[in-house]
Amino acid sequence: MAAELEALVEHLDDYLSLGAIQDYPGALNGLQVEGPGPITRVALAVDATAASIEAAVGAECELLIVHHGLFWDGNRPVTGRRYRRLKALLDNGVALYAAHLPLDVHPEVGNNAVLARALGVAVRGGFAVREGTELGVWGDLRLSREALCARLDELLGVRVKLIPGGPERVERVGVLSGAGGGSVGSALAAGLDALVTGEGSHHTYFDAMEGGLNLYYGGHYATETWGVRALGAHVEERFGLPWTFIDQPTGL
Repeated sequence: MAAELEALVEHLDDYLSLGAIQDYPGALNGLQVEGPGPITRVALAVDATAASIEAAVGAECELLIVHHGLFWDGNRPVTGRRYRRLKALLDNGVALYAAHLPLDVHPEVGNNAVLARALGVAVRGGFAVREGTELGVWGDLRLSREALCARLDELLGVRVKLIPGGPERVERVGVLSGAGGGSVGSALAAGLDALVTGEGSHHTYFDAMEGGLNLYYGGHYATETWGVRALGAHVEERFGLPWTFIDQPTGL
């Protein structure tokens, strides 16, 4: 099967509610690089790196969908690394689509919702509001804080860092993928016992220990593979297009 790029982009823009979510300026959500199409195969990756672009080309994909796009460093000249990545996309007719916060917060295929479901969290609400959007999800999950850490180790495939500032048994667990360590205060205000996220600053150790929160750091990358893979499955279901996930773990 094949799909026209315009139809696919129109669907993704609407499905992910791109126009309704305020993101960081460098995110540039949506179609970042055009391609000639039609689309017969889709690649998905967390980051638009030289390696992920090369892998998409090697897999004969006409579209690469990523969580972190090309322009995080702002309005800069098309030279060096940026030139090489753009040239590889253009020379091989590969379009690039990016979805940052819209993919974090989506209720069906979002990083937070998918990881929460995988953990067994019964989602009841959101927390950590930014520009009118609740970035994280929270819900019920009753088990020991060590058992939650072991479950995360298995799911994420990494050694999770637990900051044990909260109760020995958790009941209300929040999930906020990526760099969510700065949301300890929001998690506490929401009455959570535990916050699962990717990374945070040094001071968040004391924020959690003195505030009374179990804080789990599973890695920025490891907590953000969930949305792109779920979106790949959605694209296949909606358009009948085969997809491949390009895994490029950073250990961070």
